[in-house]
Amino acid sequence: MTSKIQKTSKNLGYSKDKVTGLQCLRSSVKWHRLEHIATSLWDVYSGLFGDQAMILAVNSSFVDPSLQFESQLKIIESSFKKVFSIPSLEKVRQMGNSEDDKEDIENLYQNILNMYEDTLLILVSKDLYKLQILKDMAMWMNEDSSYLQERAIVVISRVLSFASRKVRGYASVDAPCLGVLAAELSLLCCHNDVSITQQASLGMHHLLCIAKCQNEDIEKTKSTKYEKHGNHCLLSPSSVQEFVPKVLQRDRAKIAQSVGQTLMPSLLTDFVWSLLMTLSSPNCVTAFKASTILKLTLEYHAHKVTMVSKIVDAIYKKLRENSSHAMRQAMLRVTTLLTRTSPKKVIFQLMDYPVPADDTLILMWHAAGSESSVAPHVLKTILLILKGKPGEVHASLPERRRFSLDTTNMMPVAASQALCTLLPVGSYKKAVAQFFPQLLMALMLQVFYISELRLVTEDRPFYARDALRVLLNCSGLQQVDIALKKKNCWNQFSEELFHHQGVYLIAKTLSEYNFPQFPETLQYLYKLSVEGPRRSEDTVITVIFFTELLNNFFKDPFPEEFLVLFRNWVNDSNPAVSKLSLQKIANMAPVINESNEGIRSMAIRHFGELLRDMSHYTWMLNDVVLGGLVPLILFLEDTDISVVKACRHTLTICTSELNWSTSSLLKDKYYNFELVVLNICNNLLVSHENYITDLISDTLGFLRSSRIYLRKASVILIGYLAKSGGHLLLRDEIEVMLEAIDRVLWDEDPIIRQLAEITHKIFKEIAHRLTSSHVKQTFRRLFHFIYIKKLKPLYNYNWPNNLASSPMKIKETDGDKEGLTDENYVYMFVKNET
Repeated sequence: MTSKIQKTSKNLGYSKDKVTGLQCLRSSVKWHRLEHIATSLWDVYSGLFGDQAMILAVNSSFVDPSLQFESQLKIIESSFKKVFSIPSLEKVRQMGNSEDDKEDIENLYQNILNMYEDTLLILVSKDLYKLQILKDMAMWMNEDSSYLQERAIVVISRVLSFASRKVRGYASVDAPCLGVLAAELSLLCCHNDVSITQQASLGMHHLLCIAKCQNEDIEKTKSTKYEKHGNHCLLSPSSVQEFVPKVLQRDRAKIAQSVGQTLMPSLLTDFVWSLLMTLSSPNCVTAFKASTILKLTLEYHAHKVTMVSKIVDAIYKKLRENSSHAMRQAMLRVTTLLTRTSPKKVIFQLMDYPVPADDTLILMWHAAGSESSVAPHVLKTILLILKGKPGEVHASLPERRRFSLDTTNMMPVAASQALCTLLPVGSYKKAVAQFFPQLLMALMLQVFYISELRLVTEDRPFYARDALRVLLNCSGLQQVDIALKKKNCWNQFSEELFHHQGVYLIAKTLSEYNFPQFPETLQYLYKLSVEGPRRSEDTVITVIFFTELLNNFFKDPFPEEFLVLFRNWVNDSNPAVSKLSLQKIANMAPVINESNEGIRSMAIRHFGELLRDMSHYTWMLNDVVLGGLVPLILFLEDTDISVVKACRHTLTICTSELNWSTSSLLKDKYYNFELVVLNICNNLLVSHENYITDLISDTLGFLRSSRIYLRKASVILIGYLAKSGGHLLLRDEIEVMLEAIDRVLWDEDPIIRQLAEITHKIFKEIAHRLTSSHVKQTFRRLFHFIYIKKLKPLYNYNWPNNLASSPMKIKETDGDKEGLTDENYVYMFVKNET
C-alpha cells in the first residue's frame, strides 16, 4: 500500500512541502508522544489513517462501481465529521505545554487535513465521477455550521483546481454532479465570511472551467468524430478570463450569468432543482439567497432547463405546504419564468391535477399567465388540451368510454376552469381576441361532451359553459350573453337533447348582434370544415353553427367555396352530418339547381330522412320543412324520374310531419302537379300563413332558371301562393313581384307565357285591392283571420282528361259559379256587423 500511495502522490504532482500519506506514516512514531498530550487530535489522525486505508482498498477492488462509491462515500462522510469537527488551530495549539509540543500539534493538525484532501485527490484522479463527493461535502457543511467551513471549502476548491487541470487531457468528461455542486458553491459565494466567499468563488471558477471543457467536448462530438489520437479539451486564455473568481464574489447576477451560460442543460437543470429545494430551507437567509440566484438564472437561461414538468409539480407540492409569503412569491415567479420558454410543458402539468382546482393551483395559473407575451402560447396549449374529450379512453383499451371521470382524463375540464380564471385577466385581452373563433368552437364542443356525461357526473361544475360565458363577456359581447340568458340557453345546456338547439341559439344570437368577430370566425370555420374535425360529432356541431351563421349573413349570391362544403357533407360517412347539411341545401336553389340528377335525387331523399330524424326537434322542424319546401315542389317537374320520385318521397314525409292531407295526391294514380300545389297552398293558408311571403320570395329565384320545367313550375307556384296570401303583401312587395312576372311574359316558351299571364292577372287583382278604401282593406284582412276560403284551380296545367279537355283551359265547376268573391264576403260581413 505504501508503494501505491507513493506512486499516486507522484502522479498527482504534489509540492515538496506537502506531507504525503507515506510521510505521515514515517512521522507517526515522532507524533506518538502526542497521544497523551492531544488525545482527541491523535484519535482523529489514527481513525483517518484507517479510513484512508479502507477507501483505497475498495478503490482497488473489483466491486461494482455503484456499490464501491456508496461504501466509499459512507467512509468519507465519517471522516468528514471527524476532521472538520476538531477545534480551530488556535485552540488546538493551546493543548501543547511547550513550543515543540505546539509545533508538533500544528503539524499533526495540518497532516490530518492534508490526509483527507489526499484521499479525495486519489479518488478523483482515477474517476472524475467521484467529484460527487464534493457536492455531498458542501451539503454536510451547510447542514451544520459547527464544522470548520472555511477549511472544508478550501479542500473543495483545491480538489476542483486539480480536476480542472486534469480534464485538459481527457477526451470526454463525466462529471454529472457539477450542477448540484454549482448550486451549493453559488450560495457560499454569497457567504458573510469573506474568506469562505473567496474560496467558494475560486472553487466555482474551477468548476466552470470543467463545465466549459465538458461543453466543448460535446460540441466536438456533434460536429465530428473523435480523431485517432484523441480530442483534448483545452481552455483558451480568453475562456479562463470569463471566469475570474473575483467577479463571482457576492455578485449574484454574475454568478447566475456565468452558470447559465456555461452549464449544459442537464447540469443547469440540476442547478435549478437544487436551488428550488433550498427555498424550503428553515434558514431564511439561505432561502433568500437561493431565490435570488434562481430567479436571475431563469430570467435569461430558462430555455436550457429540462424536466420542467417535474419542477412545476415540485412547486405545486411545496406551495401546498404553506410556504412563507416571500418563498411563495419566489416559487410563483419561477413558474412565470418557466412559462416564458416552456409554456406547453408548464400548462400541461398544471392541467394534470384533480378538478376542481384548489387555491394553490389557481395561484399557479395566474403566475403562468401573468405576462402578455406568453398569453398566446398559453391559450394555444389550452386549445390543444381542449381537443380532448372528457371520459374518452384509448381505442386499444377494452372499454371505449369511461362512465366515471377521474384525474387521468379530466384535463379538458381543468382547461375549461383555467379559462374561467385566465380570460378576464387584462394581459390576455389581445390574445383572447386573436383566438376568439378557436376558443368559441372548442368550448361549444366541450359543452357538448360534458352534456353527454352529465347523467353520471351531476355533481361536477359546468366549467365549459361558464368559460363560454366568460369568453363572450371578455370579447365585448356582453349583450349576447344577456340575450342567451333571457332565452334560458345557459340553464338548459346540461340537457343532452338541448345542445344542438343551444348551438343554434348561440349562432343566431351572435348574428342578431352583428358580432364583430364574424369574419375571422367564418374563416376559421371554413378552415376547420376543409381540414375535417377529429370526431364525427364535432362535425355535427360545426355544421349547425356554420349553417346558422351563413343563413344570417349570406343570402344571394351564396359563395361558391361554401357550396362545395355542403356538397361534400352530403356524402359524409356520418348520416347525421349528411342530413344536417341538407337543411341548408334543401332551401338553396343554386345548389339543387346545379351539380347532376343523381346528386339532386340523393340530396332530396337525405333531406326527407333528416326530417324524420328531427321529429323530436320541434323547435326547428317547421323552419326546416318550410325552408326546403319550394325546391321540393318545383323539382316535382324534373325531367329525371329519379328526382321526381325523390321529391314525392320527401314531400310525403314533409306533409306527414306537418299533418297535411297531401300524401295521397303524390301517388302515381292521382298525381297532378297543379293539384299538389293547390293542396299545399290550401294547407299553408290554414296552418302556416305567415310563411307565404317568404315562400314567394324563394320561388322568384327560379323564374330565371335555364330549365324550362322550373320556370313553368315556379310561375304556377307563385300564382297560388299570391292568391292565398295576397292580403299579407305590401305594395312595394307586389311591385317587385309584378316586375319579375313581367319579364316572364316575354319568355321564349309559349306555355310559360300563357301561365305567366294568369299569374300576372292575380297580382294585378291584389294590387287593385290595395287601392280600395282603408276600411275595406282592414275588413278584408280581418275577414281572412275569421274565415279561410280555400283556393280553386287556376291554371288547369296538365289537367287529367276527365276534368278538362284542354291543358290550358280552366273548367268552371258548379261550385265555382256559386262561389262568392272576397268582396262579397266583406260586404256580407260588414252588413251583418252593422
